[in-house]
Amino acid sequence: MREDIASIRKEYTQAELDESSVNRNPFGQFEKWFQEALKSEIIEPTAMILGTTNREGQPFQRTVLLKSFDTGGFVFFTNYESRKSKQMESNPKVSLLFPWYMLERQVAITGSVKKVSTSESLKYFLSRPRGSQLGAWVSHQSEVITSRSILETKLAEMKRKFKEGKVPLPDHWGGYRVVPDSIEFWQGRPNRLHDRIFYQKEAENSWNISRLSP
Repeated sequence: MREDIASIRKEYTQAELDESSVNRNPFGQFEKWFQEALKSEIIEPTAMILGTTNREGQPFQRTVLLKSFDTGGFVFFTNYESRKSKQMESNPKVSLLFPWYMLERQVAITGSVKKVSTSESLKYFLSRPRGSQLGAWVSHQSEVITSRSILETKLAEMKRKFKEGKVPLPDHWGGYRVVPDSIEFWQGRPNRLHDRIFYQKEAENSWNISRLSP
């Protein structure tokens, strides 16, 4: 074990966050921070860590990409037969985390997930590069495979199958919307006295705002 890991530290001094000046709606505050993340040119500003649990309560995390958001929630797309989809089917309670480290910021979200409409999935699917469309047909996500060559062979097969015309939307592929019941905005501050502004949903379009101790 490296003994010098404990000495790695950084003071967070870029910005501050105050409950008196934040947007009263968390989606408005997220839009502000998201635009700043885009302008900062950080790597993968849409990347978010999705947390799920299996039937035994074991947590799992993985990175997915945000594809849209509005006051209804945060949308991503995946294989409906994947491990995470099976876990969300049995327990729709999930978490999201946007780790915008370069900005000394995080956004942590808890809520419930539900599938988006087929028309919404189709609209996004048709906007994807053709290679990504084919990839949705190739991968039996989360299943054990013996080698990468299986994927390459399947991809070649799909290229032949859909050589002419558009690639259709697979039945096993589509979107999920995370409907939040809490959203926390975390801003790094000096001396580890970080700013944490917490939005808790009280009713439809009604949120309680509080400051959490770091």
